Amino acid sequence: MQIDELLLKEAQLGVALNISVHESRRGDFGLLLSALSQDALDFSQFDLPRSAVDEKDSSEEALKKELQVGPKKPLAPAEFDFLIGQYNRHFVKDGGLEDIKLNECLDPEPLHIRDDKTHVPLFVVENLEPAVRARLIKQKQPEVKGKENEIDAAGFYDQLASGKMQSQLRVSV
Repeated sequence: MQIDELLLKEAQLGVALNISVHESRRGDFGLLLSALSQDALDFSQFDLPRSAVDEKDSSEEALKKELQVGPKKPLAPAEFDFLIGQYNRHFVKDGGLEDIKLNECLDPEPLHIRDDKTHVPLFVVENLEPAVRARLIKQKQPEVKGKENEIDAAGFYDQLASGKMQSQLRVSV
């Protein structure tokens, strides 16, 4: 028996295995089985007919619709809103925690009250070192640039000439 191609499946052998069993040729039977692929996925049982696969729409909206996912929870409202969660007190009186959870699923509230990445909460500012706090305040309220580095040259010269500044310079040297 001569086989020209690589043996992967039992179906490629045809009736050769059946003949070797009925004629009690154990050597041929063992040789044929050892020539088959060792991978179970190559067996004839797993050789299923292939059909054309339609590509599914895997966009976020299609997946949400298929999985019946509710609306996305926003990180922060578009405008500053300090009244987030104000209606939860009505649910606590009427239905309790289950009503709050249901309302959150149907109409999710933002996680934070403002959409400002540069905002630093007051309790953090209060715990900063004075130099860091002053730098933060300066960043929040920028003054006209260039004014702080300017020096009144005429006034400085007058102080040097009058002798008021000379006594201070001698002490510091």
